[in-house]
Amino acid sequence: MSQNSPAIASALNTIAVEKAGLSALEQALQNGLAEPFAKAVETIAAMKGRVVVTGIGKSGHIGSKLAATFASTGTPAFFVHAAEANHGDLGMINSDDVILALSWSGETAELKGIVSFSRRFKVPLIALTSGENSTLGRESDILVLLPKAAEACPHGVAPTTSTLMQLAIGDALALALLEKRGFTASDFRVFHPGGSLGASLSHVKDIMHRGDELPLVKVGTPMPEAMRIHSHKHFGCVIIENEDGTLAGIITDGDLTRNVERPMAGLIVDDIMSRSPKTVSPDQLLGSTLALLNEARISAVIVTDNNRPVGLVHFHDLLRAGVA
Repeated sequence: MSQNSPAIASALNTIAVEKAGLSALEQALQNGLAEPFAKAVETIAAMKGRVVVTGIGKSGHIGSKLAATFASTGTPAFFVHAAEANHGDLGMINSDDVILALSWSGETAELKGIVSFSRRFKVPLIALTSGENSTLGRESDILVLLPKAAEACPHGVAPTTSTLMQLAIGDALALALLEKRGFTASDFRVFHPGGSLGASLSHVKDIMHRGDELPLVKVGTPMPEAMRIHSHKHFGCVIIENEDGTLAGIITDGDLTRNVERPMAGLIVDDIMSRSPKTVSPDQLLGSTLALLNEARISAVIVTDNNRPVGLVHFHDLLRAGVA
């Protein structure tokens, strides 16, 4: 399809308008929005309960996503639909919680019940809205005031730029809290045990080959013996260690190919080994290990602890683990 087609022109305009909204949000954070944003982070970090995210319509959909993001990054949270709150779901909220209410106008009728509830029972209320003088804005304890920005919709009606800005500031809150708590990749894995993401957050020590499985020989080993180990272990490599157990080098299929015309019977591993092999630690994440294999264009990597080979991870291991 031509770049001059109406569809492409529309798409480029949408992105440009929404990008302008994000730029306005960025500028706001460098000015008056910084203080309430920081206060919102401190308030949520100090709470004993959970973040109760609420909204309706498109803001509600964004709120539901933000609640999931908070929960998965170490901030307990759940979403309460503003309309359902008026029909019993207010019972899900207690005084240890913090309410995060999303409404672009700040005058959403369905929010009145949850706003009144927060005032009556002194539950901290954080508002994400562009309506500074709106009901939600006036009643909130912390007003995270979003800058006015044009919707990407050609009629200026469909929530587009506005919901993107809500999403961005909500993600910023979640990640600021993540960093404040020192939430690590290992913590992240606790909430994401499934799928390729959970697998990528596992550690090398969880899947590495070790002990008698390793294709391991000492320096000075004759090449015929090393080739026997190479063939028997099926890793496409042989790890060479010094007499003191430290890593000396590696012989890979590539090293064998490059030396195929040499008389192997008369050589030792020292003659052809690569002396600076790629290594990882047992605590390295599988995701970054896969990145290393791809970047170095190798099929296996040695696992070392204090420069001693303690394991081996092959690309096929990453496939079985669901990372690759």
